[in-house]
Amino acid sequence: MNIAVLSGAGMSAESGLKTFRDADGLWEGHDVMEVASIDGWLANPALVLEFYNQRRRQLKTVIPNDGHEALAKLAQFFTVNIITQNVDDLHERAGSSDVVHLHGELLLAQSSIDENCIYPCHDDIKIGDLCEYKSQLRPAIVWFGEAVPKMEDAALKVAQADILIVVGTSLQVYPAAGLVNVASRAKQIYYIDPKPDALHAFDHSDQITVIQDSAAKGLPKLVEQLINQA
Repeated sequence: MNIAVLSGAGMSAESGLKTFRDADGLWEGHDVMEVASIDGWLANPALVLEFYNQRRRQLKTVIPNDGHEALAKLAQFFTVNIITQNVDDLHERAGSSDVVHLHGELLLAQSSIDENCIYPCHDDIKIGDLCEYKSQLRPAIVWFGEAVPKMEDAALKVAQADILIVVGTSLQVYPAAGLVNVASRAKQIYYIDPKPDALHAFDHSDQITVIQDSAAKGLPKLVEQLINQA
């Protein structure tokens, strides 16, 4: 059985990573468009670099939560494809191996002139750090105003899923939010959220089981249920 998981910022928040949507569009005091858009990068690359350097440093201080661990356990019994809007590596650290990062990865850097020129990045990126083409390195993050290159791969995985799990996402950021309605084969959709107020984003609400709980609490319960039913 194929299970697709669409995860969002709520999962990372439970491990201690802050999300900009928790504070009226501000992320660590910055307007999101200043630090997470291509226009913001062009206007002030030093600010953007420092912002993501701080995110990278913070990532080193947190660990996967019980929700991440539960999904890794689920993959021992089923084919599990995780499509995440998160840029951290908490899914991987918990043991999940098939993870599509729609919005990029914090632990990668890329050339500012060639998006396919990618490097591992575990420390700060500074002004003057260049790629092999002598162009400034930037975070390998998909910013507002940029295309989402892995969307086609993500849509295919969701379309092939027998079960879709949606967890930790407000379903407000498109095109990622539209993935919930690509699950044409899914016999069941599980929507896990302490405040499940995004049901309007689903075309087929009759297929949805709402679990009003956090990712760290709701996922372990659902995973045990699915394993026991196998």
